Amino acid sequence: MTVEPIGRTAFRTYRTFPGVVRPNENALANITTLVRGRVAEVHADLGQMVEPNQLLAVLHSSDLGLAQSAYLKARARRHVAEQAYQRAQFLFKEKVIGQAEAQRREGEMISIRAEAQEAHEGLRLLGMDDKEIRTLERTQTIRSQIPIVAPFAGRVIARDLTKGELVETTQKLFVVADLSTVWVVGNVSEKDISYMHSATALPNQPVEVHVAAYPDEVFQGTVTYVGDVLDSATRTMQVRLTLANPTGRLKPEMFVTIRVLSEPAPDVLVVPEAAVQHDRNRSFVFVQQETGVFEARTISLGNRNGTFAEVLDGVREGEAVVTEGAFILKSELLKPKD
Repeated sequence: MTVEPIGRTAFRTYRTFPGVVRPNENALANITTLVRGRVAEVHADLGQMVEPNQLLAVLHSSDLGLAQSAYLKARARRHVAEQAYQRAQFLFKEKVIGQAEAQRREGEMISIRAEAQEAHEGLRLLGMDDKEIRTLERTQTIRSQIPIVAPFAGRVIARDLTKGELVETTQKLFVVADLSTVWVVGNVSEKDISYMHSATALPNQPVEVHVAAYPDEVFQGTVTYVGDVLDSATRTMQVRLTLANPTGRLKPEMFVTIRVLSEPAPDVLVVPEAAVQHDRNRSFVFVQQETGVFEARTISLGNRNGTFAEVLDGVREGEAVVTEGAFILKSELLKPKD
């Protein structure tokens, strides 16, 4: 038998809330294409780790080729129009042509310049940067291949394309996520919101996260978002925690339990939960009267935290209760009498 004296301490209770692991959306990329095209090559598979700017797929787009051709034609027309305007200025000074003809050629040049600028912006909207456009101008070579690359290092957590498929601009081709940190999103009931406020009272105060896949391990997270509006149907408030995940053990869509501690209440009389026994609606402890002699004492309990229970009535501070071996005494107490 092991006995321990009942004492007073700063007592904290806790509440648990259901949650689910989500990718950190600040390190998540939904990769699409700015121009429709046919999939020519696929280089990344589901679950693969990728590096920044690593090639994921290649599309062939006739729309991009036509846009480049239109730009080169508009640029050539602009050059011709600018040359014609310069000649017109010279001829007007020499009084070979009139003012109306000079103004007409100026108007043509302005209009064609606008068309060339529109074609240039069209290429930018299709994903070509200034360097690529300058290369197009220099080489006059139309490129209809579109590389799809990873924006940062991470893991491919979704892939929705196959070779030869025609993809549209609205289609999500890949999802790349950096899972070195993850979010846990949970719902807190209205009556327990005060517990969440307690968890956020101090900056970066850790909150326990228990994962069903790892029952013997406790993860630590930090509350980074607390909802401002309750869900009218469920009467719950959404919260979000950020957890470090350097080994990648926490997977998106895992179910978890968030445990939030209350503010400590000072000077609370508590008894170890291991000492508390139950029989129907009665809770009791075995109080040591003298060595080897124990009394079953009915007690009233308040809140519990998994280690201690708050004592409202039935025992006094300093009394010794059985914490190990109480179940044996209970069996003897409840044994039918002959």
